[in-house]
Amino acid sequence: MSMRGEIISEEYKKMVWVHDKNGKEYACYARDLKGSLRSREDLTEEEKANCLDLSTVAGDSW
Repeated sequence: MSMRGEIISEEYKKMVWVHDKNGKEYACYARDLKGSLRSREDLTEEEKANCLDLSTVAGDSW
């Protein structure tokens, strides 16, 4: 694996995926979530600001 691949792999390992009740998926760094992993509705506004709504990247039909 190239150095670039190793860096990406290490960052990927630091992430968690949170699903909301509507089936949307969000990618967050675990360090940005203050408590235990919860549903999207339970995230604070600060936590939401640090997560990425994957439908904005892959589209709604992904």
